Amino acid sequence: MAKVGEESGGEKPPERRLREEENFWGWEVNEAYTAAVQQSFQDPRFANALSLLAYVDGKVVGRIDSTLICSRFDGSIKAYLDWLCVLKSQRHKGIARALMTDLRRRLKEAGADTLIGLIAANPEAQRFYRSLERAKIQDEGIWIDL
Repeated sequence: MAKVGEESGGEKPPERRLREEENFWGWEVNEAYTAAVQQSFQDPRFANALSLLAYVDGKVVGRIDSTLICSRFDGSIKAYLDWLCVLKSQRHKGIARALMTDLRRRLKEAGADTLIGLIAANPEAQRFYRSLERAKIQDEGIWIDL
């Protein structure tokens, strides 16, 4: 993953550009956020996390994040899709699909057989997820604060 923070040439990081294009995400890209992301690359608890970036003209325009879920319930390895985002100005160019394709390939190579995700409520995300090959909408998601 590219360094979190300013990109070369003084460009704003993608998280800041995303908030300028769609300012409804509910968290601030500040020093604490940047430090937490950078620290995650040194923390062994993130060993099963996978982050992929998409670049256009040398600038990050998309990101997908996932983590493996190993369960002793049935000995399976699944993955959780935590984040998929493409800058609004770069959407409908196949970037999200390319990120998803590469993620699925890498997860399969790691032994996972299923990718589980929560679908964002916005219509654009709904259309994208419903269009994915070999995907079906099932069950309900729940978020439980600890």
